[in-house]
Amino acid sequence: MEPQFGRLTILGLGLIGGSLAKALKAKGAVREVVGWGHREASLQAGVQLGVIDRYELDLADAVRDANIIVIATPTLIAEIMLEQLANLVPAHAIVTDVASVKGNLLRAAERIHGEAPANLVLAHPIAGSEQSGVAAAKADLFVQHRVIVTPTERTSIPMLETIEAMWHCAGADVSRMSVDDHDSVLAATSHLPHVLAFALVDALAGDPAHREIFQYAAGGFRDFTRIASSDPKMWHDIALANRVALVALLDQFGTHLEDLRAAIDRSDSDYLLQSFTRAKEARDHFSELLRTRALPLGDE
Repeated sequence: MEPQFGRLTILGLGLIGGSLAKALKAKGAVREVVGWGHREASLQAGVQLGVIDRYELDLADAVRDANIIVIATPTLIAEIMLEQLANLVPAHAIVTDVASVKGNLLRAAERIHGEAPANLVLAHPIAGSEQSGVAAAKADLFVQHRVIVTPTERTSIPMLETIEAMWHCAGADVSRMSVDDHDSVLAATSHLPHVLAFALVDALAGDPAHREIFQYAAGGFRDFTRIASSDPKMWHDIALANRVALVALLDQFGTHLEDLRAAIDRSDSDYLLQSFTRAKEARDHFSELLRTRALPLGDE
């Protein structure tokens, strides 16, 4: 029988694209996986590791006869990829992605095509690792992790269902969300925490006593700032791509932080206790939701 998803082309072979390829190959769900990128050494490693079957350095050759094309480049580069693919991809081939922000890609697609193409299915796997590159790819990376697909009114339903089936095959829990809702939710749950972690470590690193601060840092500091070890370029792109939602949240958080600072300064015990209690109850509720759903937290 013909494998369910035919020929898969991965544009930008790294952790996410490589892990998707490995997962689908392990299930025998693809006939062939083709990689494309600018770094031939990485593509060669992908072949040697069995992540992809072959690679192309020419984009037109890479997407020729592909059934599904996955844009797995950084968020801002994904916009450029959409433009480069505009005259190369036939209407029967599905174009999808793995970027953390959807609004900038939808706007780019509308600018390029006049309206969102029916064969464009934007998606975001909420999974990752502090490691990067094709060598870090794992076939089980998406198992019990969420993938959000963000169809538009023009999205082909059969193509949407194909991409959902692809992610289910990779072990993911798939849900649908609007583009705007996705970007707002991810700004709050992922993008803001990363920005805060980067900001805290950057601020403390500039303190004259930073050696002592880091030397005696306890578990709470390590847990909170772990994500500051993430790829700076990737998070630079995400912050800019989702700047409207992120700036609104930063303003909201800044106001809350000012209120908290003022309460500490005036020794307002009631305010602090109420704030900390609400936070603990909310976090405990969140932990219970995760436990009952048996879904781990993604790193992105």
